[in-house]
Amino acid sequence: MKLVVIQGPNLNMLGVREQQVYGSMKLEQIHSQMRDFATQSGIEIEFFQSNFEGELVDKIQECYGDASGIIINAAAYTHTSIAIRDAISAVNLPTIEVHISNIHRREEFRKQNMIAPVCTSSIVGFGPFGYHLAMVGMVQIMNEIKAVQEMQKQSQAAQA
Repeated sequence: MKLVVIQGPNLNMLGVREQQVYGSMKLEQIHSQMRDFATQSGIEIEFFQSNFEGELVDKIQECYGDASGIIINAAAYTHTSIAIRDAISAVNLPTIEVHISNIHRREEFRKQNMIAPVCTSSIVGFGPFGYHLAMVGMVQIMNEIKAVQEMQKQSQAAQA
């Protein structure tokens, strides 16, 4: 199983920007913890961060046929990007949206979420721990998909 973690604009500034909202943990530290969990779980993991919407769309599209699932924090693009929404929908992969802060308790404009309707699930407000929860959730989703596929194979074999 290959998991791609896609990080949106300004997340490269974690640990520096608005620590009262996002905490003091740097993106590299979050990725290190995710890498440790992936190694323990036998998951291949890839990280990507960009401040540019088109690069995020390109990365999502690259996941098609190459990844088993996506964890994405689209950051500010969550509230504005139909392009990212359409890319997630197009690749049709299990996708978990993560937000460090609880976007539902923040400014009014952050309550508009363009990508949640096309994601498998959303995890908001758990700080950096939300990424760990997303990893656990993705393992569960992958196990469920694998079990369904195995049942389908058995059913087809029984019919043959």
